[in-house]
Amino acid sequence: MADELDLLRRANPVPVDAPHFGDGPLDHRAERQLERLLHETRARRRLRPLRSLPGRTPRTRLLWSLAATAVVLLIAVDAVLGGPSTPRAVAAPRPLTVHAHSRPVPLKELAALADAAASGGSPALRKGTHVQSWSLGMSDGKPPVTLPEERVVRWRADHTHTELVVATDPRTPGRPVLTDEGDTPHEVADGHVISRTTYPPMWSDAPPEATPPHTAAAMSAYLTELARPQADRGTAAPSTAELLDSVAELLDHWTLGARESAAVVRLFAQAGGMRPAGEVTDRLGRPGQAYLYDTDGIRHMLILEPRTGAVLGMEATFTKGDPEYGVKAGDVMGYSAWMR
Repeated sequence: MADELDLLRRANPVPVDAPHFGDGPLDHRAERQLERLLHETRARRRLRPLRSLPGRTPRTRLLWSLAATAVVLLIAVDAVLGGPSTPRAVAAPRPLTVHAHSRPVPLKELAALADAAASGGSPALRKGTHVQSWSLGMSDGKPPVTLPEERVVRWRADHTHTELVVATDPRTPGRPVLTDEGDTPHEVADGHVISRTTYPPMWSDAPPEATPPHTAAAMSAYLTELARPQADRGTAAPSTAELLDSVAELLDHWTLGARESAAVVRLFAQAGGMRPAGEVTDRLGRPGQAYLYDTDGIRHMLILEPRTGAVLGMEATFTKGDPEYGVKAGDVMGYSAWMR
């Protein structure tokens, strides 16, 4: 059988040197979306799991264009929400706003609070995740299309794991659609099931599958390995941008405990570049402290629990418009809200 990776590369509809789309590898967020599509495709075609292919490493990168990602989202919306007669989830969320006159808490101060909260070691680290996310798909000459979804991943003692992905109801933004009470996550209310998959036993000693450490120094090395290819990894601590990407990928695999969360906050405080903005209410109605980081026309908002420093969510908004893709300054590009 031909290698599935080679098949995917040959099937790429937009080569990396095509006009307007020669922007190189996808970032971590886009890669995660592509991986979710591959999960669904494997389930439908009964392919063997991509992660079990011989020779594949956690740092494998596929060269896909932004246009290909937009096509993925368009197909997924049609599959999940129905045909032309079904209302589409096209309503973009408003960006989160910081509460007026709230006190911004410096990251070093929050790191000290997180260290104190972690002294008892509870809650504990847990493999798996429960996350609600929304992403903006863009395509030339067409309006933006959105696919809000919620995902629960739970691991078993035999190293198998389950993944349930459900499209959230755009009429009730911010309301969880899945519940993982009991042994098996299941959808509630009016969610549309995108995929329901059980994976065979899997092991890895590399991030993000490897168990994350709970000290700042070890966590820095872990996230550096996650953020950079081995060839140019170096010994420098991860930058703020690398921290944002690698922490998001980590949280899509693990539910951090108190000590791991404290280590992450300490790294953000040491990296610098993020400015405290004040109090904010996240997409799930939880109070948090917001920290902002601007880069390349995108404003990143990191939302931390105000007493423990646990990452509640991340949001990215455009700071500059792009008429070619129909986006304006202030439009939300995507967000993730993680739950225990």
